[in-house]
Amino acid sequence: MLAQRVNLVPDSGTAAAREAAEMAAAAGRRLIDLAAGEVIIEPPTSVREGAIAAINAGTNRYTDSIGLTSLRKAIAEKMSADTGIDWNTDEIVITAGAKQGLLDAALAVFDPADEVIIIRPCWPTFPAQVLLAGAKPVFVEARPPTYVPEITAIRAAVTPRTKAIIINSPNNPTGAVYDRTTLQAIGDLAINYQLWIVSDECYSSFVFTGARHQSIVMAHPGVRSRTILVNAFSKELAITGWRLGYFLAPPEIVSAVKKLQSHTTSNPNVIAQHAILRHLQFGDGSFERAMHQRLSLARNAGLLILSGLHDVATPGANGSFFFYLDLSRFVAGLPANSCVRSADDIARLLLDEADVACVAGTTFGDVNGLRLSFGAPPDLMESGLRRVVETLNSLKTRQAAA
Repeated sequence: MLAQRVNLVPDSGTAAAREAAEMAAAAGRRLIDLAAGEVIIEPPTSVREGAIAAINAGTNRYTDSIGLTSLRKAIAEKMSADTGIDWNTDEIVITAGAKQGLLDAALAVFDPADEVIIIRPCWPTFPAQVLLAGAKPVFVEARPPTYVPEITAIRAAVTPRTKAIIINSPNNPTGAVYDRTTLQAIGDLAINYQLWIVSDECYSSFVFTGARHQSIVMAHPGVRSRTILVNAFSKELAITGWRLGYFLAPPEIVSAVKKLQSHTTSNPNVIAQHAILRHLQFGDGSFERAMHQRLSLARNAGLLILSGLHDVATPGANGSFFFYLDLSRFVAGLPANSCVRSADDIARLLLDEADVACVAGTTFGDVNGLRLSFGAPPDLMESGLRRVVETLNSLKTRQAAA
């Protein structure tokens, strides 16, 4: 008999999409994978050299449960420079990826019967981890075309049981980047109702609006004492499989999480820690700038291709590295007897007919959405998007003639 908590959470939709792409490729199909939440590029030389040096030095022993003090200090210095706010080592936790950081936050803060506000469409791990902590997800819908939530809608979702709000900007899957006014309003609301803020900023390196990423603690410094700011090196340095994340939080949260991690992972991967430490000490930022430039060019090329879609608005893609399509008008325009009635059907159609893997919006709590990554190699990304446009436009033409 399995524990009840296992039945509380569904399988990961993003993992399922990734596995479907891998199975199709293993079967010999020339598939273009636009489902993956990662940038396909070699990691920085400094990271690879740091890992090799640590291995050659016989670096095999446990570290502190919340990571090397030297790495935590380097992250505190990095985040102080990035945010303009002074951070101390005792406010930093190193985790086995951002997922562990988010779960640590949930287990440290949420109690059974607590309610946690989540902006939807959302990464499915958010509600899953709230449920695992015994709390209840409460969803607030962010509407197209901007997918930036309305403060009035968030405020209306607050009840006496509300404990926290989870925000994610730049957003996965929608690519939305929350403006300063929105972040300030969320901060005011958290203070007024004494809520925790869990801010997932894993895509902070990928903003394409001409401005730098703005954390909620930058927009509203008054929420620092009630904010858990989660980030990772996975996306920024193209090392998703290395599993190294971190979060910044008040010292009482850090102390609580130290206890949790001492009984779960013992410590984050020691080789990955030394690799990142070397990068933070000796990296010159050229890798990050080059990757941002590559993604910016890919975004521009992709938006031009997607502008050719019929009855689908060109997405904003202001942040992260995803194009998020609102298919509601497209699906509504199909004949009543069409076998394609949802984004799930379209995702299957693209996989079966166009050999393009993507993620249907139902994974993110949105029946009308479709997520396409522009983190794939640029030539494959452009070819894949052309297939998407050709397949969907021809579907419209074929079914109208049927």
